[in-house]
Amino acid sequence: MKTLLVIPARYASTRYPGKPLVALVGRGGVKKSLIQRSWEAATSVCGVDRVVVATDDKRIRETAEAFGAEVIMTSSTCVNGTERCAEAHATLGNAYDVVINFQGDAPLTPSWFVEALIDDIASDASVSMTTPVLQCDGRALKGLLDDRKAGRVGGTTVVFDAAKYALYFSKEVVPRTTTEFADNDPTPVHHHVGVYAYRSEALRDYLSWPEGPLERLEGLEQLRFLENGHRIKCVKVQSRGRQFWELNNPSDIERIESILTENGTE
Repeated sequence: MKTLLVIPARYASTRYPGKPLVALVGRGGVKKSLIQRSWEAATSVCGVDRVVVATDDKRIRETAEAFGAEVIMTSSTCVNGTERCAEAHATLGNAYDVVINFQGDAPLTPSWFVEALIDDIASDASVSMTTPVLQCDGRALKGLLDDRKAGRVGGTTVVFDAAKYALYFSKEVVPRTTTEFADNDPTPVHHHVGVYAYRSEALRDYLSWPEGPLERLEGLEQLRFLENGHRIKCVKVQSRGRQFWELNNPSDIERIESILTENGTE
């Protein structure tokens, strides 16, 4: 099973323009751009045949090529990472069985999250798309709730059925809970980690569908699959003591830098 990993990177983000080039400080004061840290995380994943950065911006291309990444230029009309992954895959001749969408704003994504997706989709031919979900402990849930109270768009949550197929994804915290949890207690809320493994046919189908109302309202590309009756398998992953957070807002930089230092990442 030939596997391509694509890191979509867009400069003209509405919420955070230039985000891929933001410098993040790791252990020992080492500064690296967000796109470089995401690329380094992606290249640590086992079971991947090729890793590319997909962008429409020459500044990101120049930065990525400078640290050794392979870059595929894509159209500025791509409205989200899934469309950019599909275009990059087409540029490479649609030559891969599985395409991984590794978010360029999630440099803390552990390699085993992605490897679990690859293993799951490889083991069941009926599964055409997988994505990781992480059960929130009390501390992670508090972070999500604090973001919403402050009006910040933070992490995404997901609810799924007994067979682990997604029912809905939201920037709101779902399911609603009024229970207070200690920092290390498990909660009923699952953080959706924005990584996807698609079979090539799923990417082809995605491009044939228009943006739906739920995708537009939530700003979540994966909802287009659900709105068109396409199932997404949620793969539960374990943090193994590692914290996970995405760079959605400038206020997330300090938190991510703290985690990089805690993890011993230069």
